[in-house]
Amino acid sequence: MKKIYSIIALSLFLVACGSSENSSVSQTIESGNLEAIRNMKATLTSELNVIESDLAALEAAIASLDRSENLPLVTTFEVQPQVFNHYLDLQGNVKTRENVLLYPEMAGTLLSVKVAKGDRVSKGQLLAVIDNGGMSNQLSQLKTQAALAQTTFERQANLWKQKIGSEIQYLQAKAQAEAQANAVLQLEKVLAKAQITAPFSGVIDQVLKDPGTVVSPGNGSEVFRLINLSNMYIDVDVPEGYLGAVTKGKKAGVYFPVLQDSVHAVVRETGNYINPNNRSFSAEIAINNPNGSIKPNLNARVHINDYTNENALLIPQSVISENAAGEQYAYVAELNGDTAIAKRHIITTGKTQGDYVEIISGINAGDLIIKEGARSVKDAQAVKILN
Repeated sequence: MKKIYSIIALSLFLVACGSSENSSVSQTIESGNLEAIRNMKATLTSELNVIESDLAALEAAIASLDRSENLPLVTTFEVQPQVFNHYLDLQGNVKTRENVLLYPEMAGTLLSVKVAKGDRVSKGQLLAVIDNGGMSNQLSQLKTQAALAQTTFERQANLWKQKIGSEIQYLQAKAQAEAQANAVLQLEKVLAKAQITAPFSGVIDQVLKDPGTVVSPGNGSEVFRLINLSNMYIDVDVPEGYLGAVTKGKKAGVYFPVLQDSVHAVVRETGNYINPNNRSFSAEIAINNPNGSIKPNLNARVHINDYTNENALLIPQSVISENAAGEQYAYVAELNGDTAIAKRHIITTGKTQGDYVEIISGINAGDLIIKEGARSVKDAQAVKILN
């Protein structure tokens, strides 16, 4: 820096001296007189020292009078209202109500299995047949007896219309026909239990028993696992404090870490019971599963929109500080000519989302918030705004 000042001073000196002195220097050099050249150099050096001293005095005066040169440098941004959506982060589990184990309703030997693992089946489709122990023959006999009883009743009814025979004979024939018909229906219902059919449309996820196995109703005799992957939902436990915020129809985002995939959904249903163990209520979020990649019991991260402010004032968390009384504050730059004054504003904050905080009070739309340099300024201190 001193070298620069010297060059500037020398330039000013040479300009001040004028062309006549420049000629004098040239003439002295051309004379070849070493003593004269040395004297000329000594004179110019003395005059340069005086100029450097004067320049230093001028710089000190400028620094003392122009305070803006020593002000802290800060950057600011203007607060403007914007839409603010807050999301509640929860852990969920994928479920489906159509995920069942199919059990036999009759004891017996499994005669045949009509489907294989991975087969798509329709509601009511026959999946397996169990040996009915000869009840099919009994049903044939009952149907024959029922047909005879019905014929006898019809003939007796015709006779009764002609006033032939007694009323008691007519009533007995009618009762016999009805009893035989009911017996057929009852046996048909029993025989239906010898067949395992699909209670809904879906995919055979497991075939648990092979033909020839003796099965019976109850645990341990499940034959199939049937799943429908098109009607999936996510079950989450929501803290009771959000009972009024998380309601039916609320938007939600779902992320599956294993699949590295996200979907948009809505809350389909909320529970009416607070679990006393964890003080939470359940919420169901319906999800689409067009390609079947989402499986039951898959873990999911759920983000439920529990709060929205259409005209929120947001500022970064990094510009907020806290005083000894526990009050939060931020600095607002109030313009003062070419500079600004840093004013400490006590603020009330709302919800936080990511790096930004909602301001409830203490800051107004249009305020210039100090961002860079907010940690180093003081209240009522003059600052210089870079931007």
